[in-house]
Formats: sequence, C-alpha cells, structure tokens
Amino acid sequence: MIKINNVKGIENYNALYYLGFSHFLGIGPYRFNALIDKFKNVKKAYCANKHDLEKVISANLADKFIMFRNRFDLFKKYKDILKKDIKIITREDISYPKQLLNISDAPICLYVKGNIKSYDFEKDIFLSIVGTRGPTEYGIKVAKRLSLDLSKAGITIISGMAIGIDACIHHGVLNSKGKTIAVLGCGVDVIYPLENRDLYFRILNENGIIVSEFPPGITVKKGMFIARNRIISGMSNGVLIIEGTKRSGTLITARYALLQGREVFAVPCPITHVQSEAPNILLKQGAKLVSCYQDILEEF
Repeated sequence: MIKINNVKGIENYNALYYLGFSHFLGIGPYRFNALIDKFKNVKKAYCANKHDLEKVISANLADKFIMFRNRFDLFKKYKDILKKDIKIITREDISYPKQLLNISDAPICLYVKGNIKSYDFEKDIFLSIVGTRGPTEYGIKVAKRLSLDLSKAGITIISGMAIGIDACIHHGVLNSKGKTIAVLGCGVDVIYPLENRDLYFRILNENGIIVSEFPPGITVKKGMFIARNRIISGMSNGVLIIEGTKRSGTLITARYALLQGREVFAVPCPITHVQSEAPNILLKQGAKLVSCYQDILEEF
C-alpha cells in the first residue's frame, strides 16, 4: 500500500494520483474512467492491488502499472512541476473546463501555464478556430479579421498554436487585448513549433493560457496532435474552420466537434485552391457558413 504523509505545499492530495495516472501511458481516459467506476475514487484506483486491478484492466497492464507505480515518485514529480510554474488541474477542480469534462474521453488532468483563474468556464463563451499550416493570403486575412472581431465581442478563442492559421488566430486575439487558449500536442513547457517561440511567451505575458493533457517535458510524438484536437473542440461551444485539405487535422477537429455535439462553422473559400477542401466539405454537410463575426454571435 502506498503511504501518503503530510507534505508542505500540497493542497489537494488527490492531484498526486491524477498526476501519477497521467504519467503512465498505458492508462488513457477510457481505462481511467473504468477504474474510477470500479473503485469510486482516484486514490483507491491508484493504490489498488493487482488482483483488483485485473478486474478492470489486463493482467499484463496491471503488472506494468504496478512496476511504474513502485518507482514513480509522486511527491518529487509534483514539486518539480510546481517549480516550473505549471498548474495541475484535475477533474475534481472547479477550474477544469466544464465543456471538456462532459466529453467521453476527457483528459485525466490538465497541465496549465498562465492565469487560469481569469477564465470562467461556466459563464464565458469559448470558440475554437483552426486551420491549415499553409494558409493562403485570403485565409490569413480572414483569420486575423474574425479573431479580432470575435475577441472584441467578448468570446474567448481557442486554437492549437501551430504555424499558419492557428498563429494568426492567437495574434489577432492578443492584438485586441482579448483572451486566448493554446492547446498543445506536447508538454506545456515544450515550445513547439520553435517558430512560435515569441508567440508562446506573448500568450503567457498577455493573459493567455497554455494547456495540455500531456505531462511537462513530453515532446511531440505521432498521434498526439489528433488527441490534442479533441481537446480543442471539447473545450469550446463551437468550432470555426478556416482553410484545410480534405486529409488535414483541421477536418479531424471538425469531426470531433460533431461527435461532441458542438456547433461547426466554416468560412467559404475559393474552389480553385486545395486549402478550400475542408471548409467546403463541411458546408456541404451542413456547417454554418460564416461571412462575418455576427454569423457566429447569432448562435451564441
């Protein structure tokens, strides 16, 4: 049995167990949900013996988890993260976005840089805006215009801090003195892509926040951006698509939004360019056409 003693600086001991589960890559949101259903709370799930764990996960995975648990120092990792000025937001915390909590594969916990307390996830309206990494001049103009106008209207804008449309979106919001959230496909202390280093620090210095479900220090790996995309849509009331090909991550984000019951918006694009594929496909499927920011305000 794991013993937890009083340690100075820890306000919520359950955060330790969420932290532990999030660092063990063999247990993702769905398996975590099953463990909580079985054991009723995160501490019992984390400290369960092999026999009880095997009732929920495979014997092989239970063995691997116990080996991980025996060598993983919860307190040291917790303190290391706090030293980096990173907050750990668990599903039990009031700061955990309510929209995100309601999706079937909600992150076990979130790691956050920036002042998350300045964001009201119950009352504020959140819109995700995403698009291609290789935008046209038209796409860049649309991204800057809509992000600026929507931000001035009081909507908090979420994007993925990728090069291209995402970066235009974040800069547009910051230029309007609005609120923006960058969701990363790596640890929040890892600047990716490096081209957006200045944007990363601008977001933090101008009241934005940076969020990830991946533990600090984790670099980009295959599949992480797809997982990240479900968070971008899951945190929002709706998703706006600005340019992307039919095989782009942009379209994947839109599909997540539909599965999560979010509103999907798309900007009409010239049919002569490959980056028009994603928004035009969505418009054919019933996404709301957006030609000005008021089109989105009408929905909210």
